[in-house]
Amino acid sequence: MWMLRSATGLRRWLACVGLLCLMSVFGCGYNEIIDRDEGVKAAWAEVENQYQRRADLVPNLVRVVKGAAAFEKETLEAVVNARSKVGSMQIDSSIIDDPEKLKQFEQAQGQLSSALSRLLVVSENYPDLKSVATFRDLQAQLEGTENRITIARRRFIEAVQAYNQVVLRFPTSIGAGMRGKKERPTFSAVTPGAEKAPEVAF
Repeated sequence: MWMLRSATGLRRWLACVGLLCLMSVFGCGYNEIIDRDEGVKAAWAEVENQYQRRADLVPNLVRVVKGAAAFEKETLEAVVNARSKVGSMQIDSSIIDDPEKLKQFEQAQGQLSSALSRLLVVSENYPDLKSVATFRDLQAQLEGTENRITIARRRFIEAVQAYNQVVLRFPTSIGAGMRGKKERPTFSAVTPGAEKAPEVAF
């Protein structure tokens, strides 16, 4: 009888401990960190997608611009070199966890943005080029892509912010630690040099 009571008490005690462990796992954000992590990965995939769309447009733009007589060779070379640098970067999912890789990615994309901005400003001085339908179409596509990049970057920044809040706040930081998740880097608010308009000298 005593043994039976003891066994029943032990089972109840184990059930209570198990329930407390289960509640602590849910309360510490163990599963929430998965949702936030997947949100960051999805937002990053869209950033990559939009940057790739822009990179794919650049060779076509360069071909059209090359046809314009006496177009600024230096400007065109800057675009080609910046596009080449972006294309040579090894991009994989580890970039969203590595502040140095993310910074290099951001700098390379910033250089391409700057070179494209300069090219579009300089093209204003070439009426024959501006009248080419292909150039106008590519220019419109690039402008649309730049807007999409801005939106994708903003969504990535927001996803990283939500993720980092879960990782850093108590008690969800416990669940993040159990999954080996740490604070992630994000894009800087402004690309270095973006505050200056492209200079065009003749």
